[in-house]
Amino acid sequence: MANESNTRLTKNERRAQAREQARIAREQEKKREKRSRLFLQGGIVLGVLAVLAIVGLVLTQTMKPAGPGPENMASGGAVFTKDLKVVETGALQPDTERVAPEVDRKELPLDVTTYVDYMCPACGAFEQQYGTMLENYVGSGDINLQVFPINFLDGTSKGTKYSTRAANLFSCVVEQDPDVAFKLHNRLLSAEVQPAEGTTGLTDEQLIDQAKEAGAEVTTELKQCVKDKTFAGFIDGNWKQVSETGLLGLAKGELMLSADGVNFQAEGPQRLQSTPTVIVNGKQWNQARDGDLESYLLKVKGEFEQKADSEKSTKS
Repeated sequence: MANESNTRLTKNERRAQAREQARIAREQEKKREKRSRLFLQGGIVLGVLAVLAIVGLVLTQTMKPAGPGPENMASGGAVFTKDLKVVETGALQPDTERVAPEVDRKELPLDVTTYVDYMCPACGAFEQQYGTMLENYVGSGDINLQVFPINFLDGTSKGTKYSTRAANLFSCVVEQDPDVAFKLHNRLLSAEVQPAEGTTGLTDEQLIDQAKEAGAEVTTELKQCVKDKTFAGFIDGNWKQVSETGLLGLAKGELMLSADGVNFQAEGPQRLQSTPTVIVNGKQWNQARDGDLESYLLKVKGEFEQKADSEKSTKS
């Protein structure tokens, strides 16, 4: 009992002990708060650095000079001729004007240009109706067909920019494996492959699969071209051409139908109004006005042949 009395704290001692414990607790809390502030500040700094890194990357990509376009598409489009061969050209250089291919419209083959967005439903319907016919006419040498890819429907693919990516794939193949480019063009607009407007479209991997199905060799170079979207800026330039500067392939003085499909655009730059737009020997083909495309081509071709026969008879 005597030992218990000796170890019992007095009232003042208990108060002093409580104050000391409170002091220690306060110091520990202050240290904890300081550590938290340091962690928070460090996290903010890291977050700011990450944001700055992303911004720097975006600015670098944005400010990076545009590279040349794909080889064999100096006009902005790929020109297919007899046996579905692509007419060889150099690459369109940055800040260089797109110029329509030189053609002699006084003799065959007929000169045909189509403007296409690979997500455009009407383009798909057009290709599914006339693709095989055009393939036959181009293959036989009766017409030269220029396919001019654009990307005005990029905003309808939920942020994936499918129109640009598909047109970029087409451009990559025209440059690297041109003998299968026509088949790829046809596949991208087929009912089995073309995605619905308003969807994300095909992934890059699926696009590469379509190139393979068309017969392209899936090389590291092709994969990189798709991954890097090497010709995205070139496709942007195509859209700027047809939406601001004017369509290529129109004969001098020819006017395009306006958006209502009845009246003609005022004189000046003849801009794209809808897709697909088809120009035959310098004049717009309009199904409502000109009827079936194959019949129209045969009519124009027949006029050439009749004129040639007449000139031949006159000379003899």
